Amino acid sequence: MSKSAADRVFLDHNATSPLRPEARAGVVGALGLAGNASSVHAEGRRARGLIEDARAAVASLVGAKLRNVIFTSGASESNNTVIAQPRWAHVAVSAVEHPSVIEPAKRLGGDLFTALPVQSDGQIDLEFLRGWLERPCDGDRLVSVQWANGETGILQPVQEVADLVADHGAFLHVDAVQAAGRVEIDALKLDAAFITLSSHKIGGPQGIGAIIQGRGGELRRPLSVGGGQENRLRAGTENVAGCAGFGAASLVAAKEARDQARIRALRDRLEAEVKAMTPGAVVIGEDSLRLANTSAIALAGKKAETSVIAFDLAGIAISAGSACSSGKVARSHVLAAMGMDEAMTQSALRVSLGWSSSDNDVSRFLEVWGTVMKKNSVGIAEAIA
Repeated sequence: MSKSAADRVFLDHNATSPLRPEARAGVVGALGLAGNASSVHAEGRRARGLIEDARAAVASLVGAKLRNVIFTSGASESNNTVIAQPRWAHVAVSAVEHPSVIEPAKRLGGDLFTALPVQSDGQIDLEFLRGWLERPCDGDRLVSVQWANGETGILQPVQEVADLVADHGAFLHVDAVQAAGRVEIDALKLDAAFITLSSHKIGGPQGIGAIIQGRGGELRRPLSVGGGQENRLRAGTENVAGCAGFGAASLVAAKEARDQARIRALRDRLEAEVKAMTPGAVVIGEDSLRLANTSAIALAGKKAETSVIAFDLAGIAISAGSACSSGKVARSHVLAAMGMDEAMTQSALRVSLGWSSSDNDVSRFLEVWGTVMKKNSVGIAEAIA
């Protein structure tokens, strides 16, 4: 029997993080405004003020200049906008990127697109990238590398990538959706052309994101036209409430990024006890640099989809490492790119902690894990009874 909302444990922050109280207050306050932010009257100016305050907060989250923040409907739009710019003579993206990076890159065609392999530890093959950059190319080249992977939490060596890309006169796009609020980001030091962000990954509202423009980050073709909003780079009436919530969440998340000790302690306890209970369990990327909040765990022979359902019925929200937008489970392109065999990829689960996670949440997860992962095959109903 499924648990009531009040009794549930949410451990799927990498999919979406619950709305923070500060963000909720920002959204509700903005919804009470009557003005259009493009209007010059007092009501419009108040709406405009909220947007610009939010822009400053998002800029501070990643150490960017305020004028370089462009609000969008979310990270997928942001990534598509960057990848689809007509200026690129060639685009190279890592094999573990989010589909909103990989799919628009593939649409460019085989002659314009290169998939950059990763090593077994999940990190990009820098020597392959170096070789690609050394090839002759007429025109601007874009390299797209995520800061942190949403399935495994593995961090890419983005500063090394940025230096390598800059040395060869190319441009860098960093999808920082999973990293923002979890690691400290200094956009000016990183020297990326574009950084993309999402509000709901840091406890803000859904449906709002941003593109941060840096060195060489000139958007020459907006995805939408017909209005002067966002410095004529994204037409359409601004999502004032979304911006306000994103800004409020950014202010809190920026502080948390500087101290992840609490979250790391929860994750480490979870992983240690999982391995003690089930010695066959594998923590994917355990020896790699990872986000403090993410555990990708595989136990061969246990179907991820079945396990997710069992946890859900027990009142715990986690996800399969290979969850896709349809809600079904397909083989993870991330784990496949790391060279993991199919039996392991089919069993991979992702547990992702966040601002609302507690020690009690981890205790409840471990209690259910011990039941669901019994060595003897049992039905879901028996496993959670």
